[in-house]
Amino acid sequence: MIEVDSRGRRCPLPIIDLAKRMPSVEVGAVIRVLADDPAAANDIPAWCRMKGHDYLGSPEPDAYEVRRVR
Repeated sequence: MIEVDSRGRRCPLPIIDLAKRMPSVEVGAVIRVLADDPAAANDIPAWCRMKGHDYLGSPEPDAYEVRRVR
């Protein structure tokens, strides 16, 4: 699993970090974003819907998993 550490970074930086990393990730791979900004809980799922990727949930506090679809 690929991990993007955005802890200590505020909105919109966790989304920008995720978006920058996405092109280097193979289709079907899962990215775990570590983000302690409270806005990430809403921003990451919304970004996935807008970009067509699968939001897999938050398996632990401050961690969000996204599957690259396209």
